[in-house]
Amino acid sequence: MISRSAKGRASEDVVAASLVAAGWTVVARNWRRGRGELDIVALKTGILAVVEVKNVDAYGLESLERSVGPLKRLRIVETSKLFVAAHREFSNATVRYDVAAVSAGAVTDYFENAFAERR
Repeated sequence: MISRSAKGRASEDVVAASLVAAGWTVVARNWRRGRGELDIVALKTGILAVVEVKNVDAYGLESLERSVGPLKRLRIVETSKLFVAAHREFSNATVRYDVAAVSAGAVTDYFENAFAERR
């Protein structure tokens, strides 16, 4: 059986490859500060996409929405601010929060602007 972390890394690999194929530059993976972690941070034409990668189980998008709930979104936003502060070269980029759903080793859904910095 594959460990949860290995499955997560494999899913992130799939999403990162998909982003690169679409012309994005992956600038960070698994970036951590405090209790927060950013799965993938990618840059393209002045947009800094902070991508949360989730494996979708048998419950599909319903479980995806629950797994990226308000607390998780807040933590991602706060961590992204720390990322930009630590990497001033991205301070002029527009930050966007995306969610990628992976199932059976493929990106099944990709939600651009999945949530906003403020509610």
